[in-house]
Amino acid sequence: MAAIVIMVDNQNTRILRASAKKPGANVLNINEEQFEDLAHGTLTDRIRKGKTVSRESIMKILDSK
Repeated sequence: MAAIVIMVDNQNTRILRASAKKPGANVLNINEEQFEDLAHGTLTDRIRKGKTVSRESIMKILDSK
């Protein structure tokens, strides 16, 4: 299974959700805070596994919203 994250405004969210459901994909709608929590959790997992991440890469992810 794979996942894709696309950040768009509310109008485009409806269009993309409808398009994704046609081929039978499951659609999960999350807000910005939930996205940040997910990104933070991913970073925490990488750190625990010994893969360090630079501050710049974290800021780039957070600023991309």
